[in-house]
Amino acid sequence: MRTAIYPGSFDPLTNGHLDLVHRAAKLFDRVIVAVARNEGKKAMFTLKERLALVRAAVATIPKVEADSFDGLLVNYVEEQKGLAIIRGLRAVSDFEFEFQLALMNRKLNERVETIFMMPKASYTFLSSRIVKEIAALGGNVDCFVPDHVRLALARKLRK
Repeated sequence: MRTAIYPGSFDPLTNGHLDLVHRAAKLFDRVIVAVARNEGKKAMFTLKERLALVRAAVATIPKVEADSFDGLLVNYVEEQKGLAIIRGLRAVSDFEFEFQLALMNRKLNERVETIFMMPKASYTFLSSRIVKEIAALGGNVDCFVPDHVRLALARKLRK
């Protein structure tokens, strides 16, 4: 079974992320959207909340599941018997950082490949950070996130 891991903080999950999930599911037998515990980032949503949002979003996508992980990504990929890491590239500015990560991951485990995927053109500007900022300023994020994520953002921002 060819398994790919799509890691990220997904704080929150966007339609751009889902675009990559759908396309990765066409290429692999199994795709795990792996929500990272990242103590270095101040997340709006807890790990448990982010995982629940991702699970709800991918529940109806065949061959896709959600999980969370802590520690080195390559170790998680190995535990899941994964062959590849999926990484999204929105712009050239993403490439240098992602390229360095891919090379480091290859050095740590040369069996694991990194596959770069570009989202649809309509999502190239989209990031979780921008979505949170728009929502915090009272803007409409309907076309940027699934409905359940929009509702979760609204609840979180009312607190």
